[in-house]
Amino acid sequence: MGKRVSKPKYSQFEKSLRGTLAYNIRRIRFENGISQEELAFRCELDRTYISAVERCIWNVALGNIEKIADALNIEPWRLLVPPK
Repeated sequence: MGKRVSKPKYSQFEKSLRGTLAYNIRRIRFENGISQEELAFRCELDRTYISAVERCIWNVALGNIEKIADALNIEPWRLLVPPK
């Protein structure tokens, strides 16, 4: 049986651009029912990389933000907009 994933809370991330990116990736992924493995496959990145980005561990290159946004079918800038 798979691990249960809960909708992310913005307060659990530092309120920085990197934290906003991490939150938005996880939120959009969650809303679309996409696993980290599936997202990684879609954007041709490693699952551990996606996990580290979602946990604010690694900085992200602009090219990878574009890959992730494409895999989520959104414009890249949407990943950098803080939640309201």
